[in-house]
Amino acid sequence: MNMSTRMPQINSRTTASLSAEILIVGGGPVGGLTACALAQAGMSVLVVEAADPAELARPGTDGRSIAIALSAKRVFDGAGVWPLLAEEAGPILQIRVTDGASPLFLHYDHDAIGDQPFGWIVENTIIRRAIHHRLGQLPSAQVIAPARVSGLTRDRDGVTATLTDGRTIRASLVVGADGRGSTVRQLAGIGVQRFGYGQSGIVTTVAHEKPHQGIAHERFLPSGPFAILPMTGNRSSIVWTERLHLADAIIGQSDESFLAELSTRFGDFLGPVSLAGPRFHYPLTLQLADRAIAERLVLIGDAAHGMHPVAGQGMNMGIRDVAALAEVVIDARRLGLDIGTADVLNRYQRWRRFDNMLMLGLTDVLVRLFSNDVAPLKLARDLGLAAIQAMPGAKRFFMKHAMGVVGDLPRMMRGEAL
Repeated sequence: MNMSTRMPQINSRTTASLSAEILIVGGGPVGGLTACALAQAGMSVLVVEAADPAELARPGTDGRSIAIALSAKRVFDGAGVWPLLAEEAGPILQIRVTDGASPLFLHYDHDAIGDQPFGWIVENTIIRRAIHHRLGQLPSAQVIAPARVSGLTRDRDGVTATLTDGRTIRASLVVGADGRGSTVRQLAGIGVQRFGYGQSGIVTTVAHEKPHQGIAHERFLPSGPFAILPMTGNRSSIVWTERLHLADAIIGQSDESFLAELSTRFGDFLGPVSLAGPRFHYPLTLQLADRAIAERLVLIGDAAHGMHPVAGQGMNMGIRDVAALAEVVIDARRLGLDIGTADVLNRYQRWRRFDNMLMLGLTDVLVRLFSNDVAPLKLARDLGLAAIQAMPGAKRFFMKHAMGVVGDLPRMMRGEAL
């Protein structure tokens, strides 16, 4: 699809003061999608992004691919982004979970609960490109990039953000969508709890001879989970969890040595495998901000919570934040209320806080339970997989959970308009 639409940037240094209803700091997938949803609903939104969006969307700059669950896909659809990336999204039609060499397994098939895939695998650079293309189509959205926020002043009347180049931005609400090291969170004095797993996530893309048939594989190995995720064509995204102290050495190998080591984990069920993209690795941590709101300020995505990729839910939980915040803000605006008041923001925090903490806890338990080779634990988890496989009711619940269609869903995640 042609992505020649202008990037929505303000590059002039002569505009000393800017304003919008909402200021979003961070133009990545979560912040950018929030801007698209709000701007499509008619709100004036200004995004400040530290990096050049065009550079972030350039192939080869990020090895990660994102698992977008069915409910999250509906948010992309509602924000007008999905049509811009649909052709490059690989559907997940089945999920197969195994524990090492154990013959016991868990298998999900989307046909058992409907005609929609569990989700789609999309490269992070493609998501960024589509979001910024969409922002360029929305008249009420503006992006300043590259730029950084150096100061925030918040009071009962609004927010004033100061950029490092001296410009100021006035808004009713500031949204921190600037990742795990969030500047917005730091400027608000919000603490964060962190825990390192001693693991690193190695990510890359491989090509293979045989078609994957839309099957996602999650293999639990002593060093951590090894995921094979179906992309478009005969390609798969790899998320390989390894001990932190080994990741640099593994990444630093020659292509031939790296592929040989990867192949021992991948297997030969899809025929010969070759590298089809650069490789990167990221330290894996659990992180939770002490709170998600402050005066005229809200945190979303990784700025509020960060989890292990074991269940592929990190981005999806961020997109739940997007849908909930958009609904809360739009509803308040339609009622003529001040969108930055404590009542509005408390509604968002009540809605999202428990859900995020529950998912953080579940992923943490999974990592601790499966990232080892302790015989009693291995027996218990293998029997657990087999028990779920044998119980249709339990399987249906977990399949719906994989689709992201359980819980108190915002309207966008139900496929409804804001």
